[in-house]
Amino acid sequence: MQEPVLPRRLISQPFQSSYKSQGKARDAPLKRQCLPVVYQRQYRTQAGESKSDVSKAGNGAGSSSLTPRIIHTVKDLRAWRREALMNGKKVGFVPTMGALHAGHLNLVQASLENNDCTVVSIFVNPAQFAPHEDLSSYPRTLPSDTAALSQLSSGEDRRVDIIFAPSVSEMYPSGLTQVVQDQVGAFVEVKGLSHQMEGGSRPTFFRGVVTVCTKLFHAVQPDATYFGQKDIQQSVILRRLLSDLLFPFPEPQNMHVLPTTRDPITGLALSSRNAYLSPKTREKYAPALYRALMAGQLAWEQVQEPEEGKSSSGEGAMRIRRTLQAARKVIAGEAALAQKDGVRLQLDYISLNDPSTLANLEQQAASVGSSDFKVDKAIMSGALLASEIEPDGKKSRVTRLIDNVLLGFSM
Repeated sequence: MQEPVLPRRLISQPFQSSYKSQGKARDAPLKRQCLPVVYQRQYRTQAGESKSDVSKAGNGAGSSSLTPRIIHTVKDLRAWRREALMNGKKVGFVPTMGALHAGHLNLVQASLENNDCTVVSIFVNPAQFAPHEDLSSYPRTLPSDTAALSQLSSGEDRRVDIIFAPSVSEMYPSGLTQVVQDQVGAFVEVKGLSHQMEGGSRPTFFRGVVTVCTKLFHAVQPDATYFGQKDIQQSVILRRLLSDLLFPFPEPQNMHVLPTTRDPITGLALSSRNAYLSPKTREKYAPALYRALMAGQLAWEQVQEPEEGKSSSGEGAMRIRRTLQAARKVIAGEAALAQKDGVRLQLDYISLNDPSTLANLEQQAASVGSSDFKVDKAIMSGALLASEIEPDGKKSRVTRLIDNVLLGFSM
């Protein structure tokens, strides 16, 4: 399989080194002959706001004013896709909920560099939000997202071709309620991988993610798709979906997971929800989770593999224990400092999980017995809840931050 060429110009400089070993120089791209672009008369955001016309003005090489075509219906998207298929074009796809940041744009850039045509979806999916979560306040920024995508290119003539921005009724024709027990219609679940890690606190989250991605994959029929490592559990689940349900578009090996894009100074994983944080919390305290994961990674690497011929009894359990202790100690210390500064940090979880089964390795070690347990690779992930304490003692909005590092393997 041809490895994707990873984008570099949007990656924060201090973290570029993590990309170098994963991308390979690619042969000169095929001359692009994508489909003609039509003018868009009008579009609406999912919040219902009417926006001004957008169009794709010209197709000159290197022009920064070219705007992707915005499609709202599956029917129109499929018509475009049929023509791309007849023309023999390879289509890359980046699914998003909008409010795009540099992490999203890195994924889009990878698609541009490895495919003839690129589709980006922008859809805030209600099915993955529980009734008490932030669906109504989640940022919807289609005009600025369109402008950001218009600036991306690869070579002389590769640009984002399509923004697929459907309505909720287009994606859920049978209607949708956020109360799972009351939902009607077809939904998709991946059993065994959705209840741990993020699923522990958000039990219906991955049901919504898998359902909407199934719909998007059917609508776009991409040859390749691109996701970020920040949502590692999502990536593991979706690869299992593609494999178990025999998806032809994309095939499992053509789902690419790119390294997390981070703030160049603090290392904070970029997320659309970072916009909820105050500058103080974002710069000083939100990176606590990343610092904890780095401490855990260091502890993991310091546990030496046993020499050949010597017993490895207890090594796996000890590695797990020391790794998690190091990470949790950092969070405890950071939370105490933050509390004095009016910021509350609450750890939801930090765990080590098997990369394939997502089984909790700490629990496995306890059940198997420390002397018999061996481990040489793991996902270390966590979730941290950050909020500021107002003068009246009330908390501001709680922002959920997630992050992870891969230990002993790569995606």
